Amino acid sequence: MRALHVPAAGRQPVLAELPTPAVPDGHVLIKVVAAGLNAVDNTIAAGMMAEMAPHEYPLVLGRDAAGIVQQVGTGVDHVAPGDAVFGHVLFTPPVQAGTLAEYAVLPAASVCAKPANLDFVTAAAIPLAGAAAVAAVDAVAPRPGQAALVNGATGGVGSYAIQLLAARGATVVATGTPADTDRLTKLGATTVVDFTTGSVTEQVRAAHPHGVDALVNLAGNTTDDVPLAAVRKDGKVATTTTAPDADALAAAPASPALVSSPSLSPRPSRRSPSRRLPALCPSRSPPSCRSTRQPTDSPPSPPERRTARSSSRSTISTAVADRCSCRPKDSF
Repeated sequence: MRALHVPAAGRQPVLAELPTPAVPDGHVLIKVVAAGLNAVDNTIAAGMMAEMAPHEYPLVLGRDAAGIVQQVGTGVDHVAPGDAVFGHVLFTPPVQAGTLAEYAVLPAASVCAKPANLDFVTAAAIPLAGAAAVAAVDAVAPRPGQAALVNGATGGVGSYAIQLLAARGATVVATGTPADTDRLTKLGATTVVDFTTGSVTEQVRAAHPHGVDALVNLAGNTTDDVPLAAVRKDGKVATTTTAPDADALAAAPASPALVSSPSLSPRPSRRSPSRRLPALCPSRSPPSCRSTRQPTDSPPSPPERRTARSSSRSTISTAVADRCSCRPKDSF
């Protein structure tokens, strides 16, 4: 199979032939129709994680994919050959498997039947960014009417987090630029704060004098970069970066609580320990997953393989919002 891979430590990625991977127990082999790109793929390609997690070569790049099931390993019963699915490669050592290839092996726990109303490119843009957004929003758990700030809202995780927060009835404040305002508003943001014109905290406090109830922080690796002072006393903070840490939170005037640190990469940090992202589907999949199988004797003809970036160009499917219940539904 052709795959974009790093052939050895310190080498540049190349597009070349590799053997089609074997299918271990509890895994699924898919023919990739679309693959997702995330910032972490650049980090892995550059070798910046080699000292943080064991790497084995050749190392195939890419974490997210959508495609057609070719083969399943022992113990997998929620998908079958011919199914249209999407999923991701978990951040478990060693780092080697990837999705920027004609075929990819994914852990069964991270594979879910693709809803019929979701195209392959859109599905491939969901897993990593969507799962991080779900973890962060679940952690801050806003109630209807509460205000939530998304710092770093313009990327893939932020685009999904806005929609998930709005779906829970939260009043969403998002950071962006004037060029982002229309897009973020359409996703569900009530207010867009221009971080290029002044203090995010001051702008948020002007609209919410007592502070927001929750902060989903997706940008900034120092305490000065994170608008902690925009959060009310006893508010909640979820972050995907190395800041804030417990000491910074304790020193903040309102003393918000760090309730989650959903990481996009296996980067161990003294400040915010890395946690594995939740799988899109539980290992024991709900019966509704089985009801969406494509006929195994006539699998759909996949379109030309494409690459999707995790972005807000496509609306997040309620499959992610519902913990990938696998029921085909309309997107919100």
